[in-house]
Amino acid sequence: MPAVRVATYNTRDFLDDHRLAARIVRAIDPDVLCLQEVPRRFLGGWRVARFAASCGMRWPGRHRGSGGTTVFTSPRVRVLASHHARLPVRWPDRTRGYAVARIAVPGGAELTVVSVHLSLKPHERVSHTERILQALADRGPLVLAGDLNEGDSGAAWRLIDVPDRMRLVSPDVPTYPARAPRRRLDVVFASPSLRVLPHREVLLPDAVWARASDHRATWVDLDVGP
Repeated sequence: MPAVRVATYNTRDFLDDHRLAARIVRAIDPDVLCLQEVPRRFLGGWRVARFAASCGMRWPGRHRGSGGTTVFTSPRVRVLASHHARLPVRWPDRTRGYAVARIAVPGGAELTVVSVHLSLKPHERVSHTERILQALADRGPLVLAGDLNEGDSGAAWRLIDVPDRMRLVSPDVPTYPARAPRRRLDVVFASPSLRVLPHREVLLPDAVWARASDHRATWVDLDVGP
């Protein structure tokens, strides 16, 4: 059965313990890792590349304009294409963007995975989500994962979670703040054609989560077979 594990993780610009964050990623062992808040400026590329190596994953690089989003992949999957895109914001707000990777899993099935980090402003979350969905229309099986900065009552969430488009596939558990999670901000959505497999927990001490970032990661196993 061609299966793929997709995870998403907001690493808070490595302001916490990036070694523990890498430990978390290795424990989860994703095929595809959607990241938010990775370093972008001074030595940003070198720091992200070093983090990818610590995680045992590959990084396509060139994340300028991504708003701090990017995608790592494991050696188990093949990257067919990848790019980062910028989203419009008002200066001096934090830059926003998204990252896209087209992958092939063993057996040849293909999948597009998108990492997003939506705005703190509700109207901007909606306009950015509309742009992302328009850009990704007609891409075939799709996974969208990241930090939405809102819950399931939010307008941007409702734009994504449409039965004919995508539905929530990650566990119904809070991810923020990492020390004592109360809000489910970090989520994974997938096309209806992708079947969700039974969730496999990864046990890590609460102290590790709390010291690695202000968010917890979330992940899902998907059947991408025909």
